[in-house]
Amino acid sequence: MSVADLPQSSHHAPPVLAPGHGPATITDKISSVVFGRMPLWFYVGMLIAFGGVMMLLGALTKLVFEGIGIWGNNQPVGWGFDIINFVWWIGIGHAGTLISAILLLLRQEWRTSINRFAEAMTLFAVACAVIYPLFHTGRPWLAAYWLLPYPNTMGMWPNFRSPLIWDVFAVSTYGSVSLLFWYIGLIPDLAALRDKAVKAWQQRVYGIFSLGWRNSARHWHNYESAYLLLAGLSTPLVLSVHSVVSFDFASGQIPGWHATIFPPYFVAGAVFAGFAMVLTLVIPLRRFFGLEDFITTRHLDNMGRVMLLTGLIVAYGYAMELFTAWYSGNLYEMYMVKNRLTGPYAAIYASLILCNVLAIQPLWFERFRRSVVALWIISMFVNFGMWFERFIIIPTSLHRDFLPGAWDMYTPTRWDFATFFGTIGLFLALMFLFVRVLPAIAMFEMKTLTPEAKIKEGAH
Repeated sequence: MSVADLPQSSHHAPPVLAPGHGPATITDKISSVVFGRMPLWFYVGMLIAFGGVMMLLGALTKLVFEGIGIWGNNQPVGWGFDIINFVWWIGIGHAGTLISAILLLLRQEWRTSINRFAEAMTLFAVACAVIYPLFHTGRPWLAAYWLLPYPNTMGMWPNFRSPLIWDVFAVSTYGSVSLLFWYIGLIPDLAALRDKAVKAWQQRVYGIFSLGWRNSARHWHNYESAYLLLAGLSTPLVLSVHSVVSFDFASGQIPGWHATIFPPYFVAGAVFAGFAMVLTLVIPLRRFFGLEDFITTRHLDNMGRVMLLTGLIVAYGYAMELFTAWYSGNLYEMYMVKNRLTGPYAAIYASLILCNVLAIQPLWFERFRRSVVALWIISMFVNFGMWFERFIIIPTSLHRDFLPGAWDMYTPTRWDFATFFGTIGLFLALMFLFVRVLPAIAMFEMKTLTPEAKIKEGAH
């Protein structure tokens, strides 16, 4: 019996695990995705994703040989698709840490089915994000020499008062802690795959990465201590990383950037974008692999609630941008607002409001939050809307600054689009590989939700 067949009531929340499952059925179902035969659509999707990776490699090769002049960057728009997409990808990675760390500390059981997938999404999004600032330097093979803080023969040190240097530390810390948190959580499941594998090479590979896990009480004690410690370390990173990214703009003097609301507004927007991407990927995953018993309507409903909450915070941020520009009486700030609303990029601003503010309003109603089709469509609107938001923040603030004689339009080139679509291909290719070789749902955590586990917990 599928959880979809259970009667739904507004007074009783649906379960986080469908009835009828025990530890053995959970292991069999989730490991079958790894060891079973993949359908044809999986290989077609992987082929398309790897085509995107090849396009990314071609665009970056062209960039290395000819320089960033192949992009649409100009004067005064020195930041274009590169920083737009950097901020967009970093934002997408926020949901994984929020679901894994904060909801774990808050003892929210509904995180269990989606945390592994969201953590992987975080790592892959950060990998895509790092590409942009690295290649934006023009000569990435010299980036480490000029940017890392170590003594050099030129006697030059990075400017530690610059938010761009803070980005280096924030993003690298976020990526490394997220990777460690993800891997520690995988160890018991890797051991389960080692024991479940039939082929010798699979047993050997999973055995190496499971680090000799034997399911002993000592191993579980060490595991839980490390997992909780990393969850505590990861929690402030949710707030700090995108706050530091927002400082890249808020600490500048450009009209449209110089706003103290940027840190909380960016963090809420990152969680908003991250949950939208989780829904975008999880909904097809549960449908194609028959995981409706593990990723239930309870998960979809809760993610819809979080998306509505963070979307309303983002909408408040948009309103405050308009209000503070008007209330300040600053001519440049008021002109920037007018330029966004009625200037050459007004259509993108209107699309931003449509996607991020109006499209999420159906989430007030339970039937939309529990509708797979409605949630997926809304999450796609949010994915586009958050990209439009980054475009509005960066090029529209730069292309018309203080001097009208320096004004110019920003138009991305085919190489901008090739790089962007290439990173999407890289992200999807990594997701396909992850689903193929590792359990996308944490098996051992799902087992804690079974009736047997609840009985043992009550006995203790």
